[in-house]
Amino acid sequence: MSDEQSLLLEAVIDAARAAGQVALRHFKSTMEVEQKHDGSPVTIADRGAERRAREWISSRFPDDGLAGEELGVERVEAPRRWIIDPIDGTKSFVHGVPLWGTLIAVCERDEVLAGAAYFPALDEMLGAARERGAWWNGTRCRVSQISSIEKATVLTTDHRFLQTPERQPGWRRLAARASIARDWGDCYGYLLVATGRAEVMLDGVLADWDAAALFPAIVEAGGVFTDCAGRPTPFGKSAVATNAQLAREARAALDVPYEAAS
Repeated sequence: MSDEQSLLLEAVIDAARAAGQVALRHFKSTMEVEQKHDGSPVTIADRGAERRAREWISSRFPDDGLAGEELGVERVEAPRRWIIDPIDGTKSFVHGVPLWGTLIAVCERDEVLAGAAYFPALDEMLGAARERGAWWNGTRCRVSQISSIEKATVLTTDHRFLQTPERQPGWRRLAARASIARDWGDCYGYLLVATGRAEVMLDGVLADWDAAALFPAIVEAGGVFTDCAGRPTPFGKSAVATNAQLAREARAALDVPYEAAS
């Protein structure tokens, strides 16, 4: 483990906490909810939290790039960039449901070096860095060892987001076999997989800021994270996160290709 890896892990955790605390001040308060061009909601809490994240990062890593869901891109030429989702699960947030999170990742080109997901309303922190492990509230966490879909908990954010014809039948097959199937997830579903409380989390449509911080958490916790084409990347605009035991079987049920790393 290098000193830089430790520094970056601490940094994403601290930045996520700082931004998440800004969002938390607005949670369960009356606020205007605007609709963005894609139909998703945005609030003063989203923008305020992202501003805080940008200030925190820029004051400590002034040469690094920034890319956030609400406030765009800065220093696009920088080889290292920070990816910010100030409130992942804004629909949950505006309805007073505490399963939303603040996500921050730091990447070198397309390799995620470290990521953190902070859940302010629950005071849960998930952080991970390459070769540094995954940590839940300061304790090392691991995916479960469940090896049967019939005993598994499977999750998706909203089955209506599985828009392509090949995704919906796969989810129905998987959910029908599973012990528990739920579809209120967002980033909290990935936390549940990384901490061994669920076995599969599926999202058919994702942006980079939805997935980048979660990728190292699943991998460092011993799980498998691919997009819906079977590629081990958080930048594939979709995600299937599983424990290692069910990596192949769950993807087969979902019609997602899978080749285990050699």
